[in-house]
Amino acid sequence: MVYTPDARPYYDADSHIMELPNFLQVYADPDIRDEMPLVDYAASIVTQDELDVIVAQGNRHSDEHVAEMVALGDQLIAKSKEIQALGAFDSADRTQALDMLGFKKQIVFATHSVVLPFHPSSKKPSRLKYGAARAHNRHMAEFCSSDDRLMGVGVCALDDPEAAIKELDLALTSGLEAIWVPHRAPIEISPGHVDLEPFWDRLAEAGVPFVLHVGGSPLHSLKAWSNNGRDKVKDFFGGGENVRTKDAALMHQTPEAFISMMMMDGVFDRHPKLKGAAVELGAGWVPELLRRLDWVSGIYGRVDKTVRFDRTPSEQLTQQMGFTPFPHEDVAHLINDSNPELYLFSSDYPHVEGGRDPIGKFERSVESASALDQTKFFSENFLRVWPEARV
Repeated sequence: MVYTPDARPYYDADSHIMELPNFLQVYADPDIRDEMPLVDYAASIVTQDELDVIVAQGNRHSDEHVAEMVALGDQLIAKSKEIQALGAFDSADRTQALDMLGFKKQIVFATHSVVLPFHPSSKKPSRLKYGAARAHNRHMAEFCSSDDRLMGVGVCALDDPEAAIKELDLALTSGLEAIWVPHRAPIEISPGHVDLEPFWDRLAEAGVPFVLHVGGSPLHSLKAWSNNGRDKVKDFFGGGENVRTKDAALMHQTPEAFISMMMMDGVFDRHPKLKGAAVELGAGWVPELLRRLDWVSGIYGRVDKTVRFDRTPSEQLTQQMGFTPFPHEDVAHLINDSNPELYLFSSDYPHVEGGRDPIGKFERSVESASALDQTKFFSENFLRVWPEARV
């Protein structure tokens, strides 16, 4: 039995692969291959024993394990999680998983392999950071190439504009269908810096959205906040991003700042064809962001001509961005507090954070919304950001 109900099509704006340790090494350029780190699972719930078994089996799950996962039927998303999930790292298994899940399309992010490509320090050489991005993008493109329902996400930091544009050009030729950029300030510049103008222009002209995602900015950047003299707090979910209580309280601040700076620098205004999405960062902060940017533009635009726009900031973001709420957020309330064009369904498969029944949770969350607004949430808003994904 397929997990998705027959009532409507479902387009999934967030899923993941669980990279094996050599994910970057095997796809890196030969001259930097020895400098590529192994993918590190030390802080996750995945054990070294689990990894060792998978590697010993030739980087695959056993036939018995695959059969056990397939036997779960429409309970696959509830019980098949993390590195042991069906299709966690094997593309053929992922096709079988997607057959069982029933999503029309699925955006596919990495989990642990972006540490080096997204490293926020200028002390990391660009050749390694962008070489790691190139290795990631090659691997992700290959993983998603055998099934057109899988929409691979490339990675590219903005810290070195020249290198970023070069890697973006390579990624755009590989068939990747979104580019994940870190939602922190690029080193010493704004995301709207003039040197990055060709980056946004290329994405807009290619019709490939940029995406922000948890993990794109350090969750523990202000370590002093967690130093209260008491025992360390555990990660509640035990999943891929290791979000702890205080992280969850503050994690909206960095994407909110990043999008605000893009807006104030006129990136969306100059590139009306540019699309983007903020994924697994919640959406409760979005209605207030729209109100704030509108009044900032309206009031400060009297003296600052750079924020005088033909379209208000809320209009720009509604037309050009999408946001994935967490399963516990009240989507109908978000729609009423802003508008129904903004929000995207996501499963987070196979991460535990997505829960055991994301469709069920979100269906209950939007049951007071109109049928049209429900359709927008589960499919049409996704297709506004990725129009070529319609099937």
